Amino acid sequence: MILYEKRVDEKQLNSLALAYMGDAVLEIYVRRHLLYNGKVKPNLLHREATKYVSAKGQAKVVHQLMADEFFTEEEYAVLKRGRNAKSGSIPKNTDVQTYRYSTGFESVLGYLYLANREERLEEIIKAALSIIENSWRSKQ
Repeated sequence: MILYEKRVDEKQLNSLALAYMGDAVLEIYVRRHLLYNGKVKPNLLHREATKYVSAKGQAKVVHQLMADEFFTEEEYAVLKRGRNAKSGSIPKNTDVQTYRYSTGFESVLGYLYLANREERLEEIIKAALSIIENSWRSKQ
């Protein structure tokens, strides 16, 4: 990883900037997860990845993790800040509430990544992957 002399204070960073970083971090973990699980066809990869990174999937993860009291107080505060941030635009394929919860989730991921708290970041991502996969199994 490239090291920078200047450090970003994740506690002071705008929630949408945290979500921007968190979106990218989640995308990398999901792509690696799919490849390691033997999914290698490009069209299939994109379709599978969408299940994990969609606003609907992320909102489902957030609600489950909140119900399980999985987040620390600090993470929950970041989640709420991200959820309440006004982004200016909402994607056409989801409702405002779903989009806001997914933004809050991405904010937490971005916050942990920028704080170099990789172990906790990976705990949350592993839990998220499991929640998404279990929701597919229950639909089949």
